[in-house]
Amino acid sequence: MEQQPSPSAAPETAATPKARIKQAYLDYVLRKGTPPASVYKLTQKLGLPEQEFYRFYANFAAIDRELWADFGREARTTAASEPVWAQYGAREKLLGFYYTLLEILKRNRSYALNSLHRSMPEFPGLTPRVLDDFRQEYEEFVGQILREGRRTEEVATRRLVEDQYPRAFWQQMLFVLGYFAKDDTVDFERTDAAVEKAVRLSFDLVGPNTLDSAVDFVRFLVRRK
Repeated sequence: MEQQPSPSAAPETAATPKARIKQAYLDYVLRKGTPPASVYKLTQKLGLPEQEFYRFYANFAAIDRELWADFGREARTTAASEPVWAQYGAREKLLGFYYTLLEILKRNRSYALNSLHRSMPEFPGLTPRVLDDFRQEYEEFVGQILREGRRTEEVATRRLVEDQYPRAFWQQMLFVLGYFAKDDTVDFERTDAAVEKAVRLSFDLVGPNTLDSAVDFVRFLVRRK
């Protein structure tokens, strides 16, 4: 069985009621494959009054969303702590984040797949609700990377569409998670390869390319006239 989320994914001190609730919930899901029957039963096992749960979470789904947000935060913090991070370009930073996130998900595969399955939307391409908080922080992170990329000219300035790039990259994240969920290769080698190819393609599309050269040429001709 895969390991539970590492302590860095849950920043609260282990002795706090919030951390105890989160860990007890996670342990239950890993053992039973489903959330507890009720908040009351979970808090009873912890020796806490039921209202203590609602100081921190509205329901069990809120814990799931926070655990996924924890995965994303740990991946960003860990990747950014690498000595070479400051020298990375936009493409390398996104790759570094993805590979770090995949290592975290490998350690937590049982929970990750269970929570995704329980939250899977009816129609493909939609975001599972469990990823709502993770998505918001991911899009902010990608937006920052792309702004840096525009300054270094890795990313082309396209004022009509560039604000939509983070949403497009989120579809890439959904692709990566879906690929990871189905990957049965040793150490998920195919997922690593898929990430590399997906990131390369996305930066080929948002970077200066043939279309930009054509538009620039047309503008040049129009100005001459």
